[in-house]
Amino acid sequence: MDDCISYAEISYFSQFIKDYLAQKDQLKTFYHRFPTLDNFKPQLEEKQKNYPEKYRAVLVSSLQEQYKDIAISEATQENITALQNNKTYTVTTGHQLNLATGPLYFLYKIIAAINLSKQLQETYPEYHFVPVYWMATEDHDFEEINHFHTENNTYSWQRKASGAVGELSTEGLEELFTDFAKDVKNSTQGDALIKLLKQAYAQHNNLADATRYLVNKLFGEYGLLIIDANSTSLKKLFIPYIEEELLKQTAIQQITSTTEVLQENGYKAQVTPRAINLFYLKDNLRERIVLEEGRYNVLETNVSFSKEEIISELYAHPERFSPNVIMRPLYQETILPNLCYIGGGGELAYWLQLKDYFATQQISFPILLLRNSALLLTEKQADKLTNLLATPADIFLPLPTLLTKKTKALSEVEIDFSKQKKHLQQQFNDLYKLAEQTDKSFLGAVSAQEKKQINGLAQLEKRLIKAQKRKYKKELASVNILHEALFPNKQLQERRLNFSVFYQVYGDELIQKLQEHLNPLDLQFTIITLPN
Repeated sequence: MDDCISYAEISYFSQFIKDYLAQKDQLKTFYHRFPTLDNFKPQLEEKQKNYPEKYRAVLVSSLQEQYKDIAISEATQENITALQNNKTYTVTTGHQLNLATGPLYFLYKIIAAINLSKQLQETYPEYHFVPVYWMATEDHDFEEINHFHTENNTYSWQRKASGAVGELSTEGLEELFTDFAKDVKNSTQGDALIKLLKQAYAQHNNLADATRYLVNKLFGEYGLLIIDANSTSLKKLFIPYIEEELLKQTAIQQITSTTEVLQENGYKAQVTPRAINLFYLKDNLRERIVLEEGRYNVLETNVSFSKEEIISELYAHPERFSPNVIMRPLYQETILPNLCYIGGGGELAYWLQLKDYFATQQISFPILLLRNSALLLTEKQADKLTNLLATPADIFLPLPTLLTKKTKALSEVEIDFSKQKKHLQQQFNDLYKLAEQTDKSFLGAVSAQEKKQINGLAQLEKRLIKAQKRKYKKELASVNILHEALFPNKQLQERRLNFSVFYQVYGDELIQKLQEHLNPLDLQFTIITLPN
């Protein structure tokens, strides 16, 4: 079974995402171009005009330095070299440095970038397109990245952490993966999985290097480029924008204005800009920069600068200035010849707050593409899904709703009391007319009786459903077991389970299967069946 389901049918996705994919008018002013193959040509031409050629040499040199200690595929090397050419452009996704890659959708993001680059190459053969994974090495929220979930366990990295997570020592992780090995030792690809994870985390000194190694091993053959933007040479390119943020605080002005309009259209703000959207990064420290009484202070420290001192610091040490969630997208689009950013719903929501800010900085706003979403089934589970439910989309219903729907489908008696409710409503409409013709004080009594009768029917319907659920207890138990298996912890599978759950069975075949079945521009949820 391979099925595609509209996001509009799935309650797990926000109304914002559904409106974006439907290209609702109230959102159109907040993005630049919708993700279609035809729209990439004008996007490319626009980026070509405002991406400085001199940046390419800096980008290539930085990537070569970052890859110097690991073996890379011919495709990856060709893509690094190709970035020197002004006809080469990137398709980018980004993610935190989650332990063992974190939730499954990490894979879907990267495969979307790989597959979109391939589609663009086929459509515009005179250009070259490169998939990029942007490592969020400067993030400092350790609690968000220090764990991963399998079907039965959660593995957590317990240690004290401060500063940028990319610089964290991997000391202690070998023991964690030794414990994890006990759970996968009997699986087909368990030994290969543990070898891969131990090579990544035990043989590299920090989390950035470990993540680069792991992701390169999984996706290197597809030519994926992995970039760590916590780089002095790359941040030198961003100095003018950091300086403007320090001196003029442009971001908060523009983004606040855009956010207000979004909220007027009924959408929630995903992020809130600060007066200065920068951190100071140094020696296991990443803290906000705030302007107080004419001084630039670094919170939680004694570090303080005058205006002249902080600008001097910026030009001498640009690597010490770290963009927050508001400015990171601008940094990315400044240093990369990028056409498209691929992200989840929450990411796209905050990108839509940024378009006007990008315009003030004269940086092209990228095409925004919702990452692929998928549900992975075994053949056995796919057969159960077909046998138990009317349509594949039913499995995405909330469990109580699903069980009620299944009960009604199984029941030999009519459970839906809609006809009776409609007939009762007509009777009370006649009584209301009678009350108006006689004594209006009678209206209250009619209204009270109407509520009583309607509630009585509703209670009878509930009791009948409950009785029928008891009758079909065995069939409903099968539905319940399948739903719990496919929605662990009542979450979408992709948001909970780690790739290891499937990799220990399928190995690299998992990546190949996903690459074959995920179409980034299809904009539907995909159900993928894996062999038993």
